[in-house]
Amino acid sequence: MQIRFHKMHGLGNDFVVIDARQTPVEMTAARVRALADRKTGVGCDQLILLEASAVADARMRIFNADGGEVEACGNATRCVVSLLGGQARIETLAGMLGGVSAGSDVAVDMGKPRFEWDAIPIAYAMDTLAMPVAWDELASPMAVNVGNPHLVFFVPDAGAVDLDRLGPRIETDPLFPARINVNVATVVDRGHIRLRVWERGVGLTDACGTGACATAVAAIRAGLVDAPVEVALPGGALTIDWAPDKAIVMTGPATHVFTAEADLDAFG
Repeated sequence: MQIRFHKMHGLGNDFVVIDARQTPVEMTAARVRALADRKTGVGCDQLILLEASAVADARMRIFNADGGEVEACGNATRCVVSLLGGQARIETLAGMLGGVSAGSDVAVDMGKPRFEWDAIPIAYAMDTLAMPVAWDELASPMAVNVGNPHLVFFVPDAGAVDLDRLGPRIETDPLFPARINVNVATVVDRGHIRLRVWERGVGLTDACGTGACATAVAAIRAGLVDAPVEVALPGGALTIDWAPDKAIVMTGPATHVFTAEADLDAFG
């Protein structure tokens, strides 16, 4: 089966986007892994499958490079809004998302964050504002669900944390039944945060839109910054705006790299 796909990225967080709204495409974990492989496939952090929706412009399914399907991806949402014409409503496992072009960037409504321990989810009840847990030097994180689960650690120097070692350890800790995304952040001033993210099922990424949202929300909730706040990741910066009981608005770039065709059957 010959398919057309788009290679896109948001601040270096890259995607293979397949528009299957007209012709359905079967996607398996093995096929995702084959397509995402950077040596023998197309290569991507996430594969995005667009399907027909009865309630939105498209239904977006998100698969991490390890083949697992996840609920939300902020950078991919901006890319899909851009691909669909610069304004769109998108159905996801995390709920309905909407976005619109804002000059050269795309602004996306990411919905309301959740803080309840069982909404993260965590294996047992605890305060998500200051969790009484630690992994070596990373201690007392905040937990936020922004469509997918995130832990946020505020540290003096995000660049000094060995996320290659601690990221997978925390991600797979039994405390998190759905695994967890791990964010280490440094507050520069009341308008700026520096962030690095270990992404569940992917690893270290140049940028993570939901991670930026979760970190900004955690910092605003803790009174460390004022909204809107700029979150600087290795791949570039995103602007996050949020107020209690309101939806998160994320603004940043979406880049279309190329369009190509592939024989889907060659990938399993």
